[in-house]
Parts: sequence; structure tokens; C-alpha cells
Amino acid sequence: MRSMDDVLDEELQALQAAGLRRTLRAVQQRQSGTVLIHGERIADFASNDYLGLATDARVARAASAVLQAEGTGAGAARLISGNYPIHETLERALARFKHCEHALLFPSGYMVNVGVIPALVGVGDVVYSDALNHASLIDGCRLSRATVRVFPHCDVNALSQMLEADNGRFRRALIVVEGMFSMDGDVFPLDRLVDVAEHFGAWTYVDDAHGTGVLGEGGAGAVVQFGVSQRVDVVVGTLGKALGTAGAWVAGSQTLIEFLTSCARSFVFTTATPPAMAAASLEALRLSHIESWRRVAVRARARRLRDRLRAAGREAGGADDAHIVPVLIGDPNRTMAVVAELRRRGFLVGGVRPPTVPPGTSRLRISLSAVHPPELVDSLAANLLDVLR
Repeated sequence: MRSMDDVLDEELQALQAAGLRRTLRAVQQRQSGTVLIHGERIADFASNDYLGLATDARVARAASAVLQAEGTGAGAARLISGNYPIHETLERALARFKHCEHALLFPSGYMVNVGVIPALVGVGDVVYSDALNHASLIDGCRLSRATVRVFPHCDVNALSQMLEADNGRFRRALIVVEGMFSMDGDVFPLDRLVDVAEHFGAWTYVDDAHGTGVLGEGGAGAVVQFGVSQRVDVVVGTLGKALGTAGAWVAGSQTLIEFLTSCARSFVFTTATPPAMAAASLEALRLSHIESWRRVAVRARARRLRDRLRAAGREAGGADDAHIVPVLIGDPNRTMAVVAELRRRGFLVGGVRPPTVPPGTSRLRISLSAVHPPELVDSLAANLLDVLR
């Protein structure tokens, strides 16, 4: 039998040839929309720090104060001895933020999705999943062991036809979508979703990770932008993107949260979020409320970039003022060549390839931040257009 290293090295070489091999890049000193890489200050258009809060000194001070008082770790799962008052304070604040009854804190959004979906559905149930859902949602659906139906991206009519065809065949039906899609920058029509779901008696699950902090009144996300926060059964939000800290939460009814506290395995069997991180998240949430200019700024920067690319004849995807701007390249090797050339010119831009996106749709994923100066956005547009030419 061949050794593991020999087999894996062969597979790595195949990934390399296809332009699909991943490598890590170390960054330091994130500040004002830039990062330090090998001693060089680079404009960062690859992070999810949409509101520019990840390095805000006030957020860091909030974490530091609790760090000194409570130490570095929670020490245990929350159901054992890792439940701190600040966890519950944060959950109450997040529930109010999302206009829901209650919320439950998790260490990451991935852990929410692979824990909550299997807790809600299983064998004998059916899940309807948008074709472009995030990997964590796909994995959560698979782990549930429910029947999974994949419907075309944002196609509510196709979803309705599937629900009609399956009506009465399954014990439970759960519809799983994103609020804003992380690789495409478009938004699911959640108003139409809840109408269809209620007609067929299906439950709704919206991962609002990328809408949280930016979309809707007060930055409460796509569920609030569409006015459906009281009609969606399960709402997921994240702390590690627009709010600039780490962790995630699920929000909904008090009954839902009590059930998940006992039945979501990725909550029950994991160490709690450090109290200092919960303190940082509370401060970031407060700042996102009172500094509404951040939401205005990030969407303005995105419109500015999109307008400049389109004026030059280059298609830029996503909703008109979405803070995620995908630029389709197609070939993964060419995509990474464009990323490398932009890096040489002083711009860090995400290159996204299969399996993150479907084959043939490799792209640049450009994410804007409230702290990007307008002239920096203009410079990125000019350099990107030059490279693509």
C-alpha cells in the first residue's frame, strides 16, 4: 500500500495544476482598511470587516477589561461551568437586535449551521436548500440525514413547485437560505420566501451572516430589511464579519432556543466563547447602533466601485449597493493570476475558486469597508480594469 504522504502529495499536485491548491497568507496590523504583509502596507479588500470595527480601540478596551477580570477562556461548555453573565447579556442584546424573542451564542457560524439544522430535522424530513448556500449550510443539511432538495438560486417559483410536489410526503419541511449570499452579493427575496413557506406549512431558516450589521434598519440584516423578522422561524447572525469580533448566534422564539440548548450538539459539546470576546461583541454591537455612518459609508463605497467598473464595460455582480462585489473571471488559474498582480500593485483581493463556487465561475470577491477612503476605491477600480485588460 502506498504511504499516505505519497497519495496526498499526488492529489496536491493535481490541485496545483487545476489552480485549486490553497495556501495560507500571514497578515498583521489590520488598520483603516489595510494590512501589513511582509512589512508592506497593503489595501485590504478581502476581509469581511464591513464596518471597520475589527480594530476599533473601544472594542479592544472592552475585551481587555473583561480579560483582566475573567481570564482567557470560559473553561467549559456552557451547560457545565462555562456560562457567564456576559454571555446571557449578549444574547439578550442580539435577540433585540434581530427583533426576536431570544438568542443562543455559538463559537462560530459554522457551528451554528452544523448543529441547529440536524437538531431540527432528520430522517423522514425534507430540507430545501438554495443552490448557492454556504458550505456550512450544505454540511448541516447533510448531517441532518433528512432528504435534501436543492432548488435554483433565489428561485421562489421553483421552490414552490418542489413544495407542491412533496406536499404531505414528509414529517417536517425546512427551507434553508442565506439572507445575503457571500460569494454573489445578492439578497434572497425573503418576503416571497415566507409567503410560500407559510402556504405549505414549511419552516424557514435564514443565515443572515453577511447582511448583519449592514442591511436593514439599524443594520439588523436582511430579515429586517424585508420586514419578516417575526415570520422567519430561525435566524442566524455572525459576530465575525461586520461586527468585527468572533462567534455567531441563532435567534428565534424562546421555545426554539430552549430546545437547541438541549439538542444542538455543537452547542452542548463545545467550550463556551471566552467572556472577553462576548464583551468585545457587546461593544461592537453598541457602536454599530450609534454610528450609522458606517453602514452608509460601506454601501456608498460599494456603489462607487460597481459604478466605475460598469462604466468601463466590466460587469460587477451583486445587488446595486451590496458591500460584496464579485467580478467573474471563469478560469481558476487566471483568477489567481489577477489576484497576484493586484497584490503586486498593493491590493489584497479574494480569489474564489471551486468548490467554494461552481466550476467555471471562479471570481474575484471584493469586499468593501466603511473605513476605505473613496480615493482608495477609485485606485482599486483603475488598477483592476488595467489588469483585466
